[in-house]
Amino acid sequence: MTHSPGKYADFEGLRQQAIALRRAGHSLRQIRDELKIFNNDILNQLVKGEPPPEWTKRPRAKDDLRERARELRLQGWTYDQIEAELGCSRSSVSLWVRDLPKPEPRYTPEEQRALMREGLARRRAAENEERKKTKLGARREVGELSDRELFMVGVALYWAEGSKSKPYDRRERAVFVNSDPGVIQTYLAWLDLLDVSRERLNFRVLIHETADVDAAHRFWAEIADIDVSVFAKPTLKKHNPKTVRKNTGDDYHGCLVIGVSRSAGLYNRIEGWWSGIVTQAQVRLR
Repeated sequence: MTHSPGKYADFEGLRQQAIALRRAGHSLRQIRDELKIFNNDILNQLVKGEPPPEWTKRPRAKDDLRERARELRLQGWTYDQIEAELGCSRSSVSLWVRDLPKPEPRYTPEEQRALMREGLARRRAAENEERKKTKLGARREVGELSDRELFMVGVALYWAEGSKSKPYDRRERAVFVNSDPGVIQTYLAWLDLLDVSRERLNFRVLIHETADVDAAHRFWAEIADIDVSVFAKPTLKKHNPKTVRKNTGDDYHGCLVIGVSRSAGLYNRIEGWWSGIVTQAQVRLR
């Protein structure tokens, strides 16, 4: 290789000096200033083959992430966990740690199922708490119930759950059947509002033949605030061996049947009240 005369004539001597400086940790700029070599081509030729010192290497932006990803992988973290922790793509995580051994499962199948059950229990508890808050808020929205509001509720309740006469079978009797204690108490409050005397009411339990009838009588007597002795003979539902009953256990009390004696007039008024509600609803739809 030929070089221009002058100070670059002793190229090998300059090269030895440049290499010594390079190995001492000098940067190209420092070597240039030290040897007064301002021609970049000559300067690069002088240090050719000598790697730059570590401190002059520009770190890559993802080097720290890569090292952290490898640390986490060695600790047994999954790709998803590393991705979420570092905020980087799955492809990057895979590239960085693919040479590392796949971590052993952190949990046995039994432990995993237990964790799933615990997680499900926590989620259901949170859902139940949220459900309770929603119901409590809705309950407060109702506020105090006026007589007129109770009247309207009772009419709709009877028409939904009470017995109704048919054009071909006019019985005109007020008979109400339900298994919900709250519905029963609301219906009784409505009858009180209508000044229907409790002496005109008769009570009967409709229940499956295999259930505890005495317990059901005690339950409904407390709900309706009556004495157990006032109940008429219960109506027992026969068991169908082809069906699987779901209404079993201590919470099953059957249905309470409430009849009103001499109720033809009351029944016809109920029909009229309901007709009035329907008429007003139809007006709103127009």
